[in-house]
Amino acid sequence: MPFVGVDSWRWQYFEKQPVPEGLVIPIDEAAAWELYPSFRWVHNKLQICETQGLPHGPHGTEPRQYPIFSKPIYNMRGMGTGGQVIRTEAEYLAALQPGHMWMPLFTGRHVSTDVALVDGVPMWWRHTTGKPAERGTFDYWHVHAEPDPGLEGYLGDWSRRHLKGFTGVVNFETIGGGILECHLRMAEQWLDLNGKGWLESVVELYAQKRWRFDDADRRDGYSVVLFGDHGVRWTIDRAAVKRCLQQPHISSIQITFEETKPPAHHAMPPGGFRLAIINCWNLEAGRAVREELRREFRKR
Repeated sequence: MPFVGVDSWRWQYFEKQPVPEGLVIPIDEAAAWELYPSFRWVHNKLQICETQGLPHGPHGTEPRQYPIFSKPIYNMRGMGTGGQVIRTEAEYLAALQPGHMWMPLFTGRHVSTDVALVDGVPMWWRHTTGKPAERGTFDYWHVHAEPDPGLEGYLGDWSRRHLKGFTGVVNFETIGGGILECHLRMAEQWLDLNGKGWLESVVELYAQKRWRFDDADRRDGYSVVLFGDHGVRWTIDRAAVKRCLQQPHISSIQITFEETKPPAHHAMPPGGFRLAIINCWNLEAGRAVREELRREFRKR
């Protein structure tokens, strides 16, 4: 399989894309870990802090000031699992656990950035901002058409210093311009909103070590998220999903869980069990489809 780590509900984006024989493109953390052993340090969040000169340490070391943010040093499943804000020393001592770390609590704009790199040099950028909801969830993500020169300058300098030798798509998570996470793979949730021919250009990047993509027609897009309660076995009539796909301005719909797997076997944020994602070109159209889907979900 050329695209390794694709969730079943996102295979719709990859299934028709030809790939040269023998080429492997990572789509999740585990695949990137196996493919790029010399860059495994990127998965270590202590190292991400170190490269930026940020105060940090494993649990058991003493933060100099509060509040701080605590999270696992390694998180191969994503979704903010295990992350929490700690505001006092008493809270910190009560929260101590092996394998976790602390770092500064970033404030400001939360951005997910995809960048195409050739030998660590940026060739293409796309920035996405999320509207937070409750307890680690997001109401929607805005995939921006416009560039972000300040953020691109910081991330570009960082990539040239620390990712020299790497060619492929990298995803950064930043808050207030500081790097929280660096992933050696794309953000596949909204890749259909990057434009026609984008995935084909990604394949050429990995196969030929060059970037060619006509990005002249880029436009704003939105990735609208539907959450339900935890601890419930959800189901939906897939015919309802097909009807919703016919609505104007809708690009794709993901039903983001497998009904045959127990709910606890899915990586989900504390604030809810993610049921669906609607990728669209108009926010209000996406919200309307979300409400239509909400009415279609049933508890088994």
